[in-house]
Amino acid sequence: MFNWEGVSEFVAVAEAESFTAAAKRLGISTAQVSRQVSALETRLSAKLFYRTTRRVSVTEVGNIYYQHCRQLLDGLDEAERAITNLQSTPTGKLKITAPVTYGERTIAPLVNNFVAKYPDLDVWLRLTNQTLDLIDEGYDLAIRLGKLDDSTMMAKRLASRTQYVCASPDYLSTHGVPHSLSELEQHNCLQGTLDYWRFQEKSKARNIKIKGNIRCNSGRALVDAALKGIGIVQLPDYYVLNYIESGQLVSLLEHLCEPDDGVWAVYPHNRHLSPKVRMLLDYLGDELE
Repeated sequence: MFNWEGVSEFVAVAEAESFTAAAKRLGISTAQVSRQVSALETRLSAKLFYRTTRRVSVTEVGNIYYQHCRQLLDGLDEAERAITNLQSTPTGKLKITAPVTYGERTIAPLVNNFVAKYPDLDVWLRLTNQTLDLIDEGYDLAIRLGKLDDSTMMAKRLASRTQYVCASPDYLSTHGVPHSLSELEQHNCLQGTLDYWRFQEKSKARNIKIKGNIRCNSGRALVDAALKGIGIVQLPDYYVLNYIESGQLVSLLEHLCEPDDGVWAVYPHNRHLSPKVRMLLDYLGDELE
C-alpha cells in the first residue's frame, strides 16, 4: 500500500523551492516539513533535494518522483472535489479568461447571470487577448475564438463565429463594390493585427494581403472607421452584424467568406471537470447557441 507520509511536504518544497515557504503553504512548522522530507528520503534511499544555505533545488531523481507525486495529489484533490461538488448548487472559486471585446459584450454578461443564479460562487474573470497558460496560472476555463492549435488542451465548441467583409454605403458609392478578391487591391482595406484577410475560393483557403491607411488592434476602432466611410473591414459578427442589419454597413464578398469558425471553451486535459465548471459550460453553450 502506498505510504503518503512526507509526500505533501515533498511536493510543497519542490514547488516552492523553500522549506520555509512550503511550511507556510501547508500551515505547519518548517521543522516538521524538514523531518517529513528527510524521513521520505530515508524510506526511498534517495536524495530528493540539493540543499544550500541560499537555495533548495530538486535532484534528477527528485524530479521524477515529483512528477508522479503531483499526479497522485491532483487525483486525490479531484476525488475530494468530486464528492464535495456533488451538491446541486455550485459553490467555490471559478477562474476564467476570455478575449477582451467578446468577453465584454458576450461572456461577462452571461457569467454575471450565472453568478446571480448561484451567488455562492466566487468568480475571477480576466479579459485579455493574450493566450494564457491555464495550468501555470490556475485557470479553470478559457474562452477562445477561431481555429485552435493547442493539442494539450481539451475543448468544447460553444458556438459558431462568422467573419464579415463590409463597408459603409457611402464608401461603396464613392469607390465601387468589390466582387472579386483581386479587386480588393483597389480599395482601402482597414488592417487589424494581421496584414491579410482570410477567404475560401473553390473550396481552398486563401490569405489575401491587404493594405490601407489605418491599422489598429482594436476591432471597435476599425468598425468606427468603416462606419465613417474610410474603408473596408473584415471582422467577426459580434463587431458588425448589428450594423449590417441596420444598413449602416453592407456585407461584401459573401460567396468567398470562410466557413464559420468556433467559439471554444478550453480547459486542461488532465483535469476532470468539476460540476460547477460543467454547469457553467452547459449554461454558456445553451445561451450562445
